[in-house]
Amino acid sequence: MLADKKIGIVGIGNMGGAILDGILAEGVAPEQVFVYDTDSERVAQAVGRGVKAAKSVKDIAINCDIIILAVKPGKIVPAIQDLNNKDKSPLFISVAVGVTIADMETGGEDIRVVRTMPNTPAVVGEAMTAICGGSGTNDADLAAACEIFGMFGKTAVVDEGLLEAVAGISGCAPAYVYMFIEALADAGVLHGMPRKDSYTFAAQAVLGAAKMVLETGHHPGALKDAVCSPGGATIEAVAELERQGFRGAVIDAVDAAVHKAIAMKS
Repeated sequence: MLADKKIGIVGIGNMGGAILDGILAEGVAPEQVFVYDTDSERVAQAVGRGVKAAKSVKDIAINCDIIILAVKPGKIVPAIQDLNNKDKSPLFISVAVGVTIADMETGGEDIRVVRTMPNTPAVVGEAMTAICGGSGTNDADLAAACEIFGMFGKTAVVDEGLLEAVAGISGCAPAYVYMFIEALADAGVLHGMPRKDSYTFAAQAVLGAAKMVLETGHHPGALKDAVCSPGGATIEAVAELERQGFRGAVIDAVDAAVHKAIAMKS
């Protein structure tokens, strides 16, 4: 689907750079890709990989069929206004938090917009991205967005009303998981394990457990039960987590993130 499409990326910071890495790694030809960023060093690094540097955002608008906006939320609508090219009718894809489809559609008449919410594991090709389309998008537009973001992780098309929940569950979740890994590692150090080894054991355990949820299709509770031998160490630890309110703390944290995400909407 993307073979004959020119893709523009406006902003090649952390997320824009991860998107660029992902699509190039999955075989999108560098000559199909145009980048624009105010940071000339980032642009030079991208050009060194064979992509084309746009001289301006107008250059992106003239050349590209799909335009990915990886800039700060306040710059999304102005960028769409600058990039809207009625002759070419590009598809705009935003990765900005808090900028709604309705906001983006004020950028011009009959524009096609897709709102996405990836998370930071995009950097290592393991993002989870929620995707929702605007009133002017069609199935092909959503398929193109899924194909692009599927190059560096998993995707799901969702209703826009769920994006704040997505923010709390997967957008913010890497921070929760890093805290959990750090706490596991601290406990390992407490019991004599070298810190480097402790981080490796903890992180690999989290990675493996996550893969089991995704690849077996089994309920997380069933997977947990399978580890908990009667009278064993694991059930003792699980009981302590329950006594300390582990599940409630996680649910409350996600709830706080969701409410904050709602408040951040422009």
